[in-house]
Amino acid sequence: MVKTNVNKVKPGELELKEKVVAINRVVKTTKGGRAFSFSALVVVGNESGVVGHGLGKAKEVQEAITKGIEDAKKNLVKVPVRHGTIPHDQWAKDGAAKVLIKPAAQGTGVIAGGSMRAVLESAGLTDVLAKSLGSANPHNVVKATFKALALLREPVTVAKQRNLNLKKVFNG
Repeated sequence: MVKTNVNKVKPGELELKEKVVAINRVVKTTKGGRAFSFSALVVVGNESGVVGHGLGKAKEVQEAITKGIEDAKKNLVKVPVRHGTIPHDQWAKDGAAKVLIKPAAQGTGVIAGGSMRAVLESAGLTDVLAKSLGSANPHNVVKATFKALALLREPVTVAKQRNLNLKKVFNG
């Protein structure tokens, strides 16, 4: 079992920004005709290390988005952001979606596709290289990205575990 760095965060005191990643219209055929409903995949974050994702379903689009935001606020995690990037490379998989996230030099920007970009920007990452491999399903890509972010280790923690100076672990 891989140990993750999941630090749950309370949403009460945070100023969170929402991003709608995907809206899906679902049609159920009944004997009375077609019944339409919507599902919304939403990512929320304070753009300084806290991010969460949620799924909302409802008969109306706006109601589905609102439910998604509420769900995302229940699933907030803390991400180690250092100088606008991540401390080390990370690979993760969810379903058939695989993601690779790498730290980048300052000024690079967020180089990532659709749903990964929303998660990384909401987390407050400004310089990161990311590649989505396998499935492009937004739900699985977002979940895989969250797994990758949860697997990231804080540089200070790694230094303590190895009994080393912080500069020797991550070059400053």
